[in-house]
Amino acid sequence: MAKQKEVKTNAMRILDGLGIEYREQSYECKEFVDGGQVADKLGLDHEKVYKSLVCHGSGKNYFVFVIPIDAELDLKKAAKSVGEKRVEMIHVKDIKEITGYVRGGCTAIGMKKNYPVRIERAAETLDDIYVSGGKVGCQMNLKPEDLRRACKGEWADLIA
Repeated sequence: MAKQKEVKTNAMRILDGLGIEYREQSYECKEFVDGGQVADKLGLDHEKVYKSLVCHGSGKNYFVFVIPIDAELDLKKAAKSVGEKRVEMIHVKDIKEITGYVRGGCTAIGMKKNYPVRIERAAETLDDIYVSGGKVGCQMNLKPEDLRRACKGEWADLIA
């Protein structure tokens, strides 16, 4: 019997190419579930699970903000971190077109374009974090600094 080939997402291929260690965790999911539900399904500490949010500034400038799942993005802090007067969340229907990922599978690593990424500064103090693996039903566990390096992100104060 042939061995089933491991299917890697774009994010995983990028991490592999950079020599960054990560651990994949899968979960059953037929439709979108929020980060809190994902953490609960996998028995993860909510403080270690982060979500990637995409916003737009003036014109077609897009930005990615990575924050804890239970936190709310402070749009004023987010705008300041990228040098914009203001930013707004993109519409859910536009996620795939802008990022290449679907809702619930969006990660800051390996989007269609290299958008500026800001990661909540609190992640710096953690030993490891979980982010989407690039598809629904998949989380990746890695060091915060490795996430920052892989997505060419910067640390910033993003939550209230």
